[in-house]
Amino acid sequence: MASLRDIKARITSTKKTKQITKAMQMVSASKLNRAEMNAKSFVPYMNKIQEVVASIALGSNGVNHPMLESRDVKKTGYLVITSDRGLAGAYNSNVLRNVYQKIQERHNSTDEYGIIVMGRVGRDFFKKRNMPIIEEIVGVNDEPLFSDIKDIASKAVKYFAEGTYDELYMYYNHFVSAIQQDFTENKLLPLTDLAGEVDGTALSSYEYEPSQEEILEELLPQYAESLIYGALLDGKASEHAARMTAMKSATDNADDLISTLTLSYNRARQAAITQEITEIVGGAAALE
Repeated sequence: MASLRDIKARITSTKKTKQITKAMQMVSASKLNRAEMNAKSFVPYMNKIQEVVASIALGSNGVNHPMLESRDVKKTGYLVITSDRGLAGAYNSNVLRNVYQKIQERHNSTDEYGIIVMGRVGRDFFKKRNMPIIEEIVGVNDEPLFSDIKDIASKAVKYFAEGTYDELYMYYNHFVSAIQQDFTENKLLPLTDLAGEVDGTALSSYEYEPSQEEILEELLPQYAESLIYGALLDGKASEHAARMTAMKSATDNADDLISTLTLSYNRARQAAITQEITEIVGGAAALE
């Protein structure tokens, strides 16, 4: 049985750990509120640009564009959004496990795919397994601006346009609520499902100046980049929610452990006192 000193030391260390996890929980809760607001405020813009792109591409005078057309797939790109830090429960492992499984199922050689990764955890995961990373970005702010990721988003779209890969999938955790984040796979390029994305929405009629082709040439890359930025905002909200939940669980576990250790400490202390009383009574009886 552990000594009183050992039990008391464990209680003290657990209380200190609890203070840390409680503080991290509160910080994550604060960041979650802002991240959720950022993700939701971006939705109206995404809906509008999606409507405009669809109205041009699917209208009566719909036009063709390489980003809207499927082609023979020789190489696939994977854009994976993770975090820079751990202590977020299954947030990172959920994405990375699913991406890794899908890559193993679809490809027999590293020449058949390339990875664009956001977040230090994802980068380290793929590097450890010698998987081909085309681009990487770490240290993204908790409240990212589009300018923070514009370079890597532009490169992701450019690689498709130049034929470096023939399709691009995007993986991240979609924020549903503070206790639910769903793994999400989206086929980012080519943009072949515009009709499904605006299904049930009446397309507006626009007059174009300059031509529809010229507008699409500028608008489609911006639209694809916006999809990446929107997924990043969504992923950040999921990250903070997952970390808040994980730290709350850790804090609750610390409370339970402290209660258990305190009970053990009191029992050990009672036993020690009882032993001392017994020895005193025994000694007094021996003197009589």
